[in-house]
Amino acid sequence: MTVDVQYYVLLSMAVFCIGLFGVLTRRNALLFLMSVELMLNAANINLIAFSFYHGNLTGQLFALFTMALAAAEVAVGLGIILVLYRNFRDVDVTVPTTMRW
Repeated sequence: MTVDVQYYVLLSMAVFCIGLFGVLTRRNALLFLMSVELMLNAANINLIAFSFYHGNLTGQLFALFTMALAAAEVAVGLGIILVLYRNFRDVDVTVPTTMRW
């Protein structure tokens, strides 16, 4: 007994919508990064579900690459957040208007 693909797609859609809501409404940089991670995980759920559905490993391989990309994104994002906190004493993404051109 296996779970149908549409349930994975619905789960992925729900996780992606939660992440998108977090990206659009949060002003804290850490919560912003967590929301982006949710969106990447939703994409991974889709990749793995369709890989299982079609019986090949291509989607799982792409999911591994996406996880590596997420790890690099977190490393760069945390570096940016540390500089943001060091310069402005806050992690609110609307504060550093002096960093614009």
